[in-house]
Amino acid sequence: MKKNNINLLFVDDEEQFLESMSKRLTAREFNVFSVNRGEKAIEAARKNPVDVALIDLKMPGMDGEETLKALKKEHPWMEIVILTGHGSIDSAVDCTQSGAHSYLQKPCDLEQLLEVLKEAYKKRVMNKNKIEETKMNEMLKIAQSNSPREILRRLKEIDSASDYMYNINY
Repeated sequence: MKKNNINLLFVDDEEQFLESMSKRLTAREFNVFSVNRGEKAIEAARKNPVDVALIDLKMPGMDGEETLKALKKEHPWMEIVILTGHGSIDSAVDCTQSGAHSYLQKPCDLEQLLEVLKEAYKKRVMNKNKIEETKMNEMLKIAQSNSPREILRRLKEIDSASDYMYNINY
């Protein structure tokens, strides 16, 4: 796994498509973790640092929308792109409301997919930096407080909030 590449979790139950696209994305300098089920995606995201997930909508077992919700709950700053051959306006709206960055139809032009993945990663980086800036501002406010007890209380609040909001396995 190359350190400067985007870590991409790719989830699709069509084995040939999964293998073919994984190779194409790896050739374009993504670190690809590919799995064929939503349940495996949750497990892979717990074990590997993931920046962006690319998820098929229709899969046996845990479908793409359920996978999206579970990943966003555990990894709120992970950006997720839905890629499906069975899409509808209703499912696109549902997925977007559940936190999907984008919703693409199969077959999708590779250049379009790469552009969407780059935009999703850019959003993730901006969100991560925003949280770090917010934490720094909170720390500066705490440093100006006179009460050691108040300082400890605020540090604990920030620590608890950051554990919840920034649950990424780095």
